[in-house]
Amino acid sequence: MPDPRIKVAIDARHLRDFGIGTHIRNVLVNLPAAAPEMDLMAVVRASEQKEVPPGVKPVVYDRSDEDRLDDLRFPAFLRSLKADVHHVPLNTVPLFMPKPYVVTIHDMASLLFPTSTGFEQNWMAYRFRRGLLNADHVIAVSKATKRDVQNVMGVPENRVRVIYNAPDPAFTQSNVADDLRARDLMIERYQVDYPYLLYAGTIRAQKNIPRLVEAFAVLRGELETHPIYKKLRLVIIGDELSKHPQLRRTVIQSRVENLVRFLGFVPIEMLRAFYKSAAAFVFPSLYEGFGLPPIEAMACGTPVVASNVSSLAEVVGDAAMVVNPENVFDIARGIREILLDEFLRRRCVQLGMQQLRQFSWRQTAEQVAETYQIVASRSRGRGR
Repeated sequence: MPDPRIKVAIDARHLRDFGIGTHIRNVLVNLPAAAPEMDLMAVVRASEQKEVPPGVKPVVYDRSDEDRLDDLRFPAFLRSLKADVHHVPLNTVPLFMPKPYVVTIHDMASLLFPTSTGFEQNWMAYRFRRGLLNADHVIAVSKATKRDVQNVMGVPENRVRVIYNAPDPAFTQSNVADDLRARDLMIERYQVDYPYLLYAGTIRAQKNIPRLVEAFAVLRGELETHPIYKKLRLVIIGDELSKHPQLRRTVIQSRVENLVRFLGFVPIEMLRAFYKSAAAFVFPSLYEGFGLPPIEAMACGTPVVASNVSSLAEVVGDAAMVVNPENVFDIARGIREILLDEFLRRRCVQLGMQQLRQFSWRQTAEQVAETYQIVASRSRGRGR
């Protein structure tokens, strides 16, 4: 008699990553309660075993998905686990991935905003498309991403399901004493004793940071006599400026070298302090698959200025000041209004808290578990 329990192997090798790592960690934490009838395995490196939550069995595999032989070695390893369903929570799918498998697509930026050309880009696009078309089911993190998967990749609608992300609990669980300590430490360590706009995230072409810098320069000129915002700064948390010479040139040409601070990555408790203390969070991205930072800011009670494109309009709803990301003056206009209109600020904060109710990692895990059940049932029905 076949084992009625479903064995699931999840590729969690990006457990510690920024963004995708948030997704993997929180899905793993919530899956055991959502899928008590399943045997859950997380494939991780040896150093990450203790980070796998109770109810999920850590399985050690110490090779990266950037290994040249990953297309052969990782599928062979997965076959040894004899799982009923395999889950790759990002678009890096090995060529010989065992079936059935589920893929989670967070965005299609690598195709829509390529950083390489020629053979390398064509090969990456081929792998991307092949991984999706061969998947038994594709999870898209927003309706916008689902449309991209269908229209650009040609995956049939009945094999794509929208399952939203949610903010990390570190941003939704408030402790006043801890918040005050983190704020004091932030001021002491980073010398942030002025009002500031905040951007948090990676620095890539689609993130539109040069226009954000230019909009900030415009705004500074307009507010140079304001009693509070004449000291306004722009704080960017993410990559180091030294890695992006073109952005450095934009900062210099906009004459705001002393007013824009690039802090690199900061610990999550410090990021929460930066969110909570910001005058506004600004996210003028040209493209997002979901867009976690705006709802992280909302969870911290900070008003948000965001683009009106791709998934962002869907994720922030009516709770943010939306702007045209391709228009520097419209970005500046949105920031100015959110800073100077106190009624608008309070309304955005209030609506932001309401908007957050749409997103829950518990609900996400339940829907992921339902997807595993559907895929496993189909596979068993076909006599895999």
